[in-house]
Amino acid sequence: VFSCLIGQSFTALRKQCRQNGLLFEDPLFPATDQSLFYKRNHIGKVIWKRPKVSLPGAEREGARECDLCQDPHLFVDGLSAHDLHQGKLGNCWFVAACSTLASKEGLWQKVIPDWKDQEWDKSRPKLYAGIFHFRFWRFGDWADVVIDDRLPTFNGKLIFCHSNDANEFWSALVEKAYAKTCGCYEALNGGNTADALVEFTGGVSQTITLSEKGVKLDTEKQVELFSRVLKVHERGGLISASIEATSASDMEARMSNGLVKGHAYAITDVRRIRIGVGLMAFFRANKLDMIRLRNPWGRSEWSGPWCDSSEEWKKVSSGEREKIGVVVQNDGEFWMTFSDFISNFTHLVLCRMINTSHISVHKTWVEQVLRGSWAHHEDELKNRAGGCVNNKQTFLQNPQYVFDVTKPEDEVLVCLQQKDRRASLRAGRGENLAIGLEVHKVELNRNYRMHAPQQKVAGTPYSNTRSAFLRVDLKEGRYVILPTTYDPDRDGEFLLRVFTDVPSYCRELCLDQPPRTCWTGLCGFPSLVTQVHVTQGNALRGNNTYLTIRCEGETVRSATHGGSRNPNFDTKGIFYRKESSEPIFIQVRVLIDSFLGELTLSTESGDIKKTMHLRAKSGQRIELPGTLSVVVVTSAILTSF
Repeated sequence: VFSCLIGQSFTALRKQCRQNGLLFEDPLFPATDQSLFYKRNHIGKVIWKRPKVSLPGAEREGARECDLCQDPHLFVDGLSAHDLHQGKLGNCWFVAACSTLASKEGLWQKVIPDWKDQEWDKSRPKLYAGIFHFRFWRFGDWADVVIDDRLPTFNGKLIFCHSNDANEFWSALVEKAYAKTCGCYEALNGGNTADALVEFTGGVSQTITLSEKGVKLDTEKQVELFSRVLKVHERGGLISASIEATSASDMEARMSNGLVKGHAYAITDVRRIRIGVGLMAFFRANKLDMIRLRNPWGRSEWSGPWCDSSEEWKKVSSGEREKIGVVVQNDGEFWMTFSDFISNFTHLVLCRMINTSHISVHKTWVEQVLRGSWAHHEDELKNRAGGCVNNKQTFLQNPQYVFDVTKPEDEVLVCLQQKDRRASLRAGRGENLAIGLEVHKVELNRNYRMHAPQQKVAGTPYSNTRSAFLRVDLKEGRYVILPTTYDPDRDGEFLLRVFTDVPSYCRELCLDQPPRTCWTGLCGFPSLVTQVHVTQGNALRGNNTYLTIRCEGETVRSATHGGSRNPNFDTKGIFYRKESSEPIFIQVRVLIDSFLGELTLSTESGDIKKTMHLRAKSGQRIELPGTLSVVVVTSAILTSF
């Protein structure tokens, strides 16, 4: 499903231009400094030119409209990572993303739709209307972006992204369309590769800091990480990397080994390369984990081991070299071992293509997408901009989303994406918010918002990037996601995506407590809230045990715990109660539904925190083998937990 950005229909506009014999001029992104800068012109006199003016009389429109070339094309000899070079913008992150996109035909054809229909056709010049369209995944939807083909030049040359071939224009036009979504070209200065990868694919990006978790020093962790990178590459994902600049003088500084700090690189291939020459190489197990990168500048390559002209390549057969495309040429693309990559680079971005197909040979996911917002309000029950956990009084005033893990264990992916704010740079409001998220394990029957911290099981660091990503393995149970800004009282919109193996039924928790209805007068309204937490079972009479907690007609059931007579139940229930005298029943059973014993709890005398012996069914005081450790807390304030 595609939506037109700002209501511009490519098909209707092109038809209108053809009928009127005019070249399209985009009124929403005019050929003026307004589309170039949000501060001031720091380039000089810019002339906007079309690749070719083909309509009768168009040549007389003035010097601004003269041709850039005589035989323009979207693509010359297909699409390649070598096609594009960074111009005068500090948008290596965007060009690196384009380079990775160029190697994935199924992905770039989404961004550049109907490319054959958009291509210049010398045999039918009257079809040319100076209009193009491209598609980007914007905040949950594919947006169709229409542009004219007037491109900014200085001294007769393209100022920004351009191709090796002077008559190839796909990269310059894609960059212009992307600049339009951001408000102007200057807004592309200093972005994040992960954001562009997501907007090119609709995938989920994860930024890995290679200095964390001991990856640089642990060989086993490097092998594990390479396997993950290889899997993302083989399944059509996009990957990039960078070396952090620690000071302003470090930005885009060339190191002695040829690499550049504060600069985004595209990763264009990931392979295990066979080492050896001749027939015996096929029978050896020696393979080297290697990675190919490209500098968006189209020059300045790695000069260490396995660089283009290094002696190491003699260890690889000519057939293998030809297969992987080793070229001795200063084109910005080079190979290096994964261990050298880990030693030199600081950040790795993996953009996964999440497979939500119902029929696939690879793992499939169930996706849920929810839109929300952080919105400050003076009323603490209505406030939804509480900031991070450092703000203890307001943290739980953030939006909350509950979901279920219904398998014994499930891998869960959570992606939080804030709405792009760069279009507001001109008004001084374009900076990203610092965002992150936490996941808390909660009671199995929680249907109302949390008002006290529960058991935190996962979280992300805070960053002012557009997305925060979390991958975590969770046990069966119910969980709440808290997407937050770092600072309180910061307004903004966000998109929450949750991926699980089976449906998670993720939904927002909007109510603080049970609502009053027309039946409240007849049926009564809760006056107490009780939280029951069964932490541990001890010396039970069987394996594969589970327990139920029952109060005033509502029952929750724990997961089944096998392999131990001392199960760690860690099971919670929350009950909104009308009768304080009504007891709470906890029963323990084995999987074949054989009764092992129960507890009957009264909260009239106060809270409970103790280990209790199981007893026979209600009315019998017979003590049975086994104990349960239980914590029960009750409050007359319904928003206590």
